[in-house]
Order: sequence, then C-alpha cells, then structure tokens
Amino acid sequence: MKKLHIETYGCQMNVADSEVVASILKKEGLEYTKDINEADVILLNTCSIREHAENKIFQRLNELKKLRAGKEDLIVGLIGCMAERLKDKLFEKKGLVDIAAGPDSYRSLPSLLEQAYEKKNALDVELSLTETYSEIFPYRYDDNGISAFVSIMRGCNNFCSYCIVPYTRGRERSRDAQSIIDEVKQLATKGYKEVTLLGQNVNSYSYENEGQSVTFPQLLEQVALAVPNMRIRFTTSHPKDLSDDLLYVMAKYDNLAKWIHLPVQSGSTTVLQRMNRRYTREWYLDRVAAIRRILPEASITTDIMCGFSDETEAEQEETLSLMKEVGYDTAFMFKYSEREGTVASKRMPDNVPDDVKTKRLNDIIAVQNELSRMKNAEDEGKVFEVLVEGVSKKDEGEWKGRSSQNKTVVFPANNVKPGDFVKVKILSSSSATLRGEIA
Repeated sequence: MKKLHIETYGCQMNVADSEVVASILKKEGLEYTKDINEADVILLNTCSIREHAENKIFQRLNELKKLRAGKEDLIVGLIGCMAERLKDKLFEKKGLVDIAAGPDSYRSLPSLLEQAYEKKNALDVELSLTETYSEIFPYRYDDNGISAFVSIMRGCNNFCSYCIVPYTRGRERSRDAQSIIDEVKQLATKGYKEVTLLGQNVNSYSYENEGQSVTFPQLLEQVALAVPNMRIRFTTSHPKDLSDDLLYVMAKYDNLAKWIHLPVQSGSTTVLQRMNRRYTREWYLDRVAAIRRILPEASITTDIMCGFSDETEAEQEETLSLMKEVGYDTAFMFKYSEREGTVASKRMPDNVPDDVKTKRLNDIIAVQNELSRMKNAEDEGKVFEVLVEGVSKKDEGEWKGRSSQNKTVVFPANNVKPGDFVKVKILSSSSATLRGEIA
C-alpha cells in the first residue's frame, strides 16, 4: 500500500481541506503516514495570503529535492491557494512539483496522481461555483481526538482590495446544512468535545433547498441542539454581516462558545474604504456595542493590519484608539504585504516604507499586549469551564485547556484527562495565560 504524507500551512480552513484530501486519497488506497521518509506521495497544502508563506513553501519544496533524489518514484504535489495562484509557473523549475491542484480540484487528485506517475505535469486549478465537498467526511489523520474543524462554506464574495482569497478560492457557496449537522454528530459519537465551524465569512452562510433557506444563526442553533454536550465555535465573522440574531442565539445556548473573532483590519474609515471592507469605524463599534450588550461575557479577538496603501500617521492613530475603545482580548497583527493579482496591487501603491510599517506594527503590538494583560486580569477570581487539551508545555505537573472565551488556562490537578470539561477558578494571569485551580 502506498503511503501519503500531508504538510499543511496557513489557516484553519487549510487544515480542514487537508482532511478532505486525506479522505479522498484513503479511498484510493493511500495510507496516511506521519513519517515523511515513508511517504510515496507528499502534498503541501498552502496559503497565498502573505508573501512570507509562499517563500516558506518554495524553501520547503527545495528541501524535498533531497528526498526525491533517493526515491525515484516519489510524487510531490502542491495543493490549495498557492497552487491556484501560481498554476503553470510551478512546473517551470524541473523537479520541484509533479502535481498542482487548486482548492476546488481535490476530487481530481487520483487522476492527477496517475498523470504524475506517467511523468506528465498534472495540473487542475479550475474554480467551481458549486463544489463544497459536502458528502466527504474528512479523515482526521493528525488531530487530538478532542477538537475538530468543520467547513460550512467555501469561497468569498467580499473582494477586499488587499486580499487574494476570492481569486484563489472562488465565489462563495454554502454547504448543505444537514451534511454539516451529520458531520458534527458523527464527531460527537467518536468522542470529540469541541468543533469549530469554518468559513471565510460565516455570517453570510445561506443554504437553500426546496424553497427553504437556512441562515447562519439558524444553522448555529440547529448544531447547538444536535450536540448539546459539545462546545461549538465558529470563525470568521465579517463585521458588515454580524447580526443581533446571531448574538441572541449565542446567548441562548450554553454550548455555544462565548468568543467572537471580528477582524477590523484598521480603525480608520478612510483606510477601510480603500480596503473595500464595506463598513465604517462607527459601524464596527456599533457591532462591538451589540456584543457587549447581548453577550457581555464574550471575548472579542481581531486581525489588525498596518501600513496599507497611503496610510497616514493620523490613520494609524485611529487604529490605536479603536483598539483601546474595544479592548480586544487578543489580536493577530501584521504589516501589509502586497499580493500580486489583487485590486490593491494593480491600483494602489505599496508606498508606506517598511521601517514605518515596522514601527507602526510595534506600536500596535505594545497596545495589544497591555490590553491583553488588562483583560486577563479582569478574569481573576472568576470561574470558567475549561476543556482540558493536554499537559502544560512548561510544567508537566500542570494541565492546560481553553475556556469558552478561547483563552488558555493552566492549572494543577489530579484525576483529569484530555477531553474533560472542568471548572477552574482563576487565581492569576499574564497577557497570554490564565492560571487557576479546580473550583
């Protein structure tokens, strides 16, 4: 039996896609292996959102040449967004890849493998208006048996000016609601305790069947009812579509995690307009106010970008002031990296000097570190339900897990194991971690 090894880079959606790929190829007789030296087929599932990610993949492909040299029939493939974006360019360097498959082409991998074994360039990066892989139950080859990802939709219709995703993942389409519920229920029967529903913009999920439409708040409620003993998370929410209906559903069910990831990108309306984010600073703050009103125990996390085209110091200050006004629990923070093929790359100069970007990013990080410290300090004395994930990396005598708010909690305990839900009282905190004891 031939053996398959997959390396996944980038976002959670890529992890979910790798599991779909593993399921498709398992049916073709490929057995997954964690040991790359055993593999007959190596696939790299990639992200094209930032230039650094692509550079990392090319470096990895060059490293794999050593394995190829000692294993004549080894097949190396690139799948996912980067394959979609680069297409034929991947075959220009001989011996780099044998297969390139885009996010909507995973069903064609068996035939692409046949072409590769015939020493033909195997390429399929056609985007689809309908593909959701809804009936394929992912093969979870490399997870902890506790938490899992479930894709509920694919693609994106937002066309933010800096973003390559609509061009590499295609247009938005929602997966059959019943197939989502079936997959989550299957995970529950296998002992999983937590699931994260994934989509580029989950708030715009809408599945229609026989004249009936299922919105994201309705889907979330159905999932919550279907698996009452599982914790349910979701990501990512686009601010322009975050509804009060969704927040009320989250408040209604205890097993819906009290955590919302709400990417802001910038606190300046003028920058948001150039980014084509389709909301204003005021709209975003209104949505935050709705979260605080309807779901006061929720944590709010975000993505923040600095140094976008023409960004001024005044616009940067607006971002810093918004961060303080919202009081984010944590944030992903990064410098703008121009991506070939986006609207911004064609029409908007990448004209903020790198040293200025670096300073602005450092200022954002400094503000967020203080916010994280303050927000975590507010949790001291409170009791949270924590899903135990494993032994703490820093101290084998302690356990670590996550609260409903998606915060890392470390605590000493006996008679617990990974997968348990335990009540933990928070005694101390840092900007990154809560520390406590069994309540």
